[in-house]
Amino acid sequence: MPKTTPRTNALNTLQKLVRIKAADDQGFCSCVTCGVTRQWNEGMQGGHFIAKGKGGTNEWALIEENVHPQCAACNGFRMRYGNAEASYTLYMVDMYGREQVDLMINRNRVTKYSKQDLIDLTTEWKQEINYHLKRIGQA
Repeated sequence: MPKTTPRTNALNTLQKLVRIKAADDQGFCSCVTCGVTRQWNEGMQGGHFIAKGKGGTNEWALIEENVHPQCAACNGFRMRYGNAEASYTLYMVDMYGREQVDLMINRNRVTKYSKQDLIDLTTEWKQEINYHLKRIGQA
């Protein structure tokens, strides 16, 4: 089994957080691109609007506003070969405004975090996850 790095840990934790945070009190969340609704932990993923880059090094990879619930199909095949990218863009414009979306697209660069910064982000996000697990009765 491959060793988990602090960056991978942070990416996985953020992706979990956005799904559970978007879940209703019964634990269901909807894909931002196709609208399918499922349990937050059953076939749902944390999809990045701006791709996270190799090893999650993109500037937006660990920014919560860039990651939202997507079903596995939209986050994979449909982002590459379907219309999920266009749907995601419309969602982002509705959610954050055209100016913010343009900023995200145009300011797309590699960002380095210290190991401690990654550990701190992960710790903070895990606390939020625990809150939401209690909220939906899965703690």
